[in-house]
This record gives sequence, C-alpha cells and structure tokens, in this order.
Amino acid sequence: MCQNPSPSFGPNPNGLPSPSNPKEDRELKRQVQVKEFALVLANGDVAVRVQAARDIRKIVRGSPRGRSAFAVPAIIQPLVAMLQSADHVSRESALLALLNMAVRNERNKEKLVSSGTVPLLVEMLGSDNTLKEMATAAILTLSASKSNKSTIAASGAMPLLVNILISGSIQGRVDAVTALYNLSDCYENGDNLFLSTEAVIPLLTLLKDSKKYSKFAGKTTALLAILSESEEGRCAISEVQGGILTIVETIEEGSLLSTEHAVSILLSLCRSNREKYRELILNEGPIPGLLLLTVEGTKKACNYSHALLKLLRYDSQSKKAESKDTEAIDYSNKAEETAKILLQDMVRRNMEENIKKLQLSAATSSQTHS
Repeated sequence: MCQNPSPSFGPNPNGLPSPSNPKEDRELKRQVQVKEFALVLANGDVAVRVQAARDIRKIVRGSPRGRSAFAVPAIIQPLVAMLQSADHVSRESALLALLNMAVRNERNKEKLVSSGTVPLLVEMLGSDNTLKEMATAAILTLSASKSNKSTIAASGAMPLLVNILISGSIQGRVDAVTALYNLSDCYENGDNLFLSTEAVIPLLTLLKDSKKYSKFAGKTTALLAILSESEEGRCAISEVQGGILTIVETIEEGSLLSTEHAVSILLSLCRSNREKYRELILNEGPIPGLLLLTVEGTKKACNYSHALLKLLRYDSQSKKAESKDTEAIDYSNKAEETAKILLQDMVRRNMEENIKKLQLSAATSSQTHS
C-alpha cells in the first residue's frame, strides 16, 4: 500500500523551521545568511571582517528586504566597532556597509544613531583622509530622519560640515549643503548663528553654478536666508563679488521655493540698513523679477516682493512731503520701463523659438516626403 509522505515541520540542521513555500525559503536563507555573517564579524580576523563588511554592502545595496534583515544588533554592533579600528580599510568597509544599510530605510537610520555611530562619524569628519567625505554622506543620510536631527545637531557636526563645504570635493560640498539643510530644522527658533559666515562664499559659488530651479538651489538659498538674519551674514553676502547678482538671478529663474528664499535674503539686507544695501541691490536690476513674483510667486514671496519694492523705490527728502497715496505707487520710471523691456524681450524670444520650430518641422516633413 502506497502512502503519501507527510510534510515535515520539524527543525532543520540550522535550528530554523522548514519552509513550506518559496517565499519562506528565501526568508529562511536570509536568516541563515545573517547568522553566518554575524559569526564571521564576531570571530574573524581583520581581513575576514573586511570581506564580510564588503559582502554585506553588496547584499543590502540592492535589496530593501536585505536592508531590513541585516539591521540587527549582531550585525550593526560589530560594524560600528570596526569604525573605531586603526585600520583604514576596516573603517571604510564598515562605513560603506552601514551607509547602504541606512539608505531608504527610516528604521535603520534610527537604529544606527542609537547604536552610537554619530560620534564616530563626527570624528571622521575632522580627519585628513578620504573617510571625511564618506562620513559626510553618512551624516546626510542619517539626518534625513526627523528623529535623528537633534542628536546630530548636538554632536558638533555643523562646523565640520562647513569645513567640507569650504574645501571638499564637489560631491562632498553638495552633500554638506544637504546635510546642513536637513539640520537647519533644529534652528528655527531664532538661532541663526549655527552656521558660520564662512559658509557664505561656497554657498554663493554653488548657487551661481547650479540650476536656479533645482532642489539643490532651494536648499542653498534656504541656508543663505538663515545667514542673512545676522548682520555678519548680511555683510558677508554683500561683500562677495557677484553675490547679490546671483541672488537676483535666482529670483528671476528659480523655483517657487528658491525664489521665496532669495527675495527674503534681499529683503533682510534692505530692512536692516536701507542706505547701505539699497543701491547695491538696485544695481543688479532686481525690479522685473520682483514684479513677476508679486503675481506668480508663493504667498510669502509675493509679500516679501511688495515689501522690498517699497524699500527700493526712490524716496528723497522732497518726496516725503507728498501724499501717502502718491507715495504708495511711486515706483521709479526706470523700473517700469525695465519691466516693459523684459516682457517685450520674452515675447520676442518666444516668437523666434516658435518660428524656428515651425521651420524645423517643415524641413523634416519635406525630407520625409521627398
């Protein structure tokens, strides 16, 4: 008599339940893999631990499930311990493994911070080797989690991120801007000195070279707006060659966010000392962009633009005797003329572009039918 074999639910040699479907099989293999790596990290020599960290990095980099599975104390703690190694390769491999574990996983970001990574990353930020830019990328990633911001902000990372902003590679400087922007949430209550005025020149340089409508420009102008809240910051912004022009260009070409921050910077300058900053701002031709913002900007940008336009208009001693109604609409003729010229130029350019498109379309159609 033939009997069907009964399915086995007993323990397998690894001490884990036997799988009953392919999904459970994959989960079982992953659990076994995690245990094996944990043993290697705990007991292996330096070379073996380095290879294990590299292998973990490869696994978690392309697997969301892998990132979750490997974020256990038995893996995280040995990798964090490797960050303290005197061996550069050990620190680098562990840092890359932890960084990839944290990407696009909020829980893992929190786990890494609670495991003591931040002080070690701050130490790396102050080093003189390539690890400082990797540490910058790690701080950027961890600071994206709201629950981590206060811990990182209190760690002393900010001045070191500014140093990266000043002297790092292009990628290091970009990462430093994003990390500082993430941490700026912790300083909304009037503490505008968290960012050194030494950051002004590199921020304006990066803004000048970036696309003004990009998210990066929005972050850069947000940091410059914070700096403009102090007199030291305002002086630094006005003293940079082409600095005010770059901000005016952002008003003209930026996204809703970057234009809002840019006009707030100029308003902060002009409100603090109209006599000092009014001519400096007017010399860069901001009126057309400001007029456009009063119509197309965010509510804040619109209000800022109206306030700035009032501060920028001509206001001699003799004019002060005129009625308030006349004074309220007394924008300079030059400003109105400039705005008209700008609009006419925009119309002309659009017409030229449309004519070119029609000519190109006609030429393509002619070639197709020939």
